[in-house]
Amino acid sequence: MLGLTPLGTFHTAISLIALGAGFVALIRDKRITPTNRVGQIYVITTIITCVTGFGIFQHGGFGKPHALGVITLVVLGIAYLAGSTNVFGRLSRYVETVSYSATFLFHWIPAITETSTRLPVGAPLAANADVPGLQAATGVLVVLFLIGATLQVRRLRATG
Repeated sequence: MLGLTPLGTFHTAISLIALGAGFVALIRDKRITPTNRVGQIYVITTIITCVTGFGIFQHGGFGKPHALGVITLVVLGIAYLAGSTNVFGRLSRYVETVSYSATFLFHWIPAITETSTRLPVGAPLAANADVPGLQAATGVLVVLFLIGATLQVRRLRATG
């Protein structure tokens, strides 16, 4: 199926669950938080997505997608640390919220890239991950993240 191995199929399915949970959390709660079920599903499936991604070597050895997986796990750790300790002081809840949102952005980068380089079957939208259109799409995702993070921070400030 689309050139995916069994691990790749599992990885893709889990990542779609994470994206769905992230959407629900952001729409319903205006943030991703592991203090409720949908946030817990998001965090767990994001971790599984990262870990399973380390076993996929579609383009040879360790590459940009693997580095993004490492970064995602580090940012999840920072978010958890911020939410469960006071290591960031009064900024902890902001660091937690923006960090979880950043991991949602990190899901979208490979999602857009892999979808665009595989679909439609036989005539993908992009020849490879380095085409300017995919770089522009990533730029749009970053702008959307910045807008969303700003709105989240403003909302946290308003709630005291």
